[in-house]
Amino acid sequence: MDISTLRVGRDESEGEMNLEFAPENDFADRLAWPLPARLQLSEIRDIASGVILSSDGYILTSAHVVSQIDEAQVRLDDGRRFMARLVGSDRQTDVALLKIDADGLPVATIGDSSALSPGDWVAAIGAPFGFHGSITTGVVSAKDRFIAGAGEIPFIQTDAAINPGSSGSPLFNHRGEVVAINSMIYSGSGGYMGLSFAVPINLAMQVAAQLRATGKVRRARIGAEFQEMTPLLAQSFALAHGGGALVAKVEPGSPAERAGLRVGDIVTAIDGNVLPRHAEVLQRIGSGTPGTRIELAVWRDGTARTVRAILAEAPQAPLPAPAAAIEWKHGLGLVLGELSRAQRLQLGIEGGLMVRESSGAARSEGIRSGDVILAVNAQRLSTIEEFRQAVSRTPSSQAIALLVMRERRAAYVPIRLAIPAFPP
Repeated sequence: MDISTLRVGRDESEGEMNLEFAPENDFADRLAWPLPARLQLSEIRDIASGVILSSDGYILTSAHVVSQIDEAQVRLDDGRRFMARLVGSDRQTDVALLKIDADGLPVATIGDSSALSPGDWVAAIGAPFGFHGSITTGVVSAKDRFIAGAGEIPFIQTDAAINPGSSGSPLFNHRGEVVAINSMIYSGSGGYMGLSFAVPINLAMQVAAQLRATGKVRRARIGAEFQEMTPLLAQSFALAHGGGALVAKVEPGSPAERAGLRVGDIVTAIDGNVLPRHAEVLQRIGSGTPGTRIELAVWRDGTARTVRAILAEAPQAPLPAPAAAIEWKHGLGLVLGELSRAQRLQLGIEGGLMVRESSGAARSEGIRSGDVILAVNAQRLSTIEEFRQAVSRTPSSQAIALLVMRERRAAYVPIRLAIPAFPP
């Protein structure tokens, strides 16, 4: 199934301005960047994919797919279309839950991502570049792949071809069970280069359950940073094996500090469960219930110790606020917004202001929402202040010419200023 989203009159944040993600940068998902054909800045449409979890219309997808959208529409394989509402979204795991008003839907079979091993065969079904129902195959390249800039998600790495439009699509094992949700790729060109990353379905389902119940995710924290143990590190700390997680930082005033955890401690087990890998320590703490007590088996100064800590609740990451439009209530009748770098790149222009609303004299002359104003007379524009200054220099009752671009074609539109455009 496909998901089409609509973002109306919304500038992109600086963290979202690149249309592709290159190896030298931190990982950031761009699998659902807007399709460039006939782009209208007031209506930016993306396409992605999802997984039907229940017959009554709960759908799992990627959180970045539904970030700051105004509308989402789901198209099923039988051609039916439904408007979807957002139940909840968790940016830290890149998991979101949608709901459509439908019954009797076919439900995906959920597998066990912990049973996957490198070399296992997998397949992805999505809508790359809008091509519905495309299937690609590959193998699991690695598990528990932690990536800088992408939080603490133990990604499943595959070589199944994933491209823009496949965000949120299912990754299947050889039994046809969903074992992961495709999230991002590693690329210097914006397209597939052999490295794809997916959120394990076990983690995604845990998040989806909380989103369905409360609309948000409660996540525990202990206030310490951990790093992977290696045989050489184990030797340095006189530990017989290289398992567990090494404490690299303890936050002041945190549960870890209050419990007596120290930098250089090695956590080898939690609540009696031996955790041979760094990823398992992170997952065990993060999936705990805030306010509960946990018991950590710690290796310190050549001896085994026990540390007891009470988990705290991790703060919710704030959603970025959309850029505010600047509105003038006199004169031209325009509500304008500055273009982000990404929007300028998409349109192939160096500057300009987006028309978010048009009324009065501007509307009478044919200017409408979605147009881009490139210049006032001969003065090119990039900022609201430049527009303000250019119009303020025009005498009252004199016409000005706005260079307006629509669907990549530009033309001057004259508008007479019957009254001052800006209050003194």
